[in-house]
Amino acid sequence: MMTMKWGAALGVAMLLATPASFAATKPCEELKAEIESKIQAAGVTSYTLEIVDKAEVKDPNMVVGTCDGGKRRIIYQKNDS
Repeated sequence: MMTMKWGAALGVAMLLATPASFAATKPCEELKAEIESKIQAAGVTSYTLEIVDKAEVKDPNMVVGTCDGGKRRIIYQKNDS
């Protein structure tokens, strides 16, 4: 029983320790779809997600994802409802 708990704890620790560069290799459209589903699950109805080149980011606080090997960013903006 204790081994299973340690195994689960190790699994969670490994997921948390995964480098950000691993996530950055994900295709932008796939990552954008995942982010959209999380936003919609939170009940947000009026928002914009946009994929832009890294150099086009004006406000780093709007970045909710990095994709295409770190070359592009997904930015989020909540719209007035």
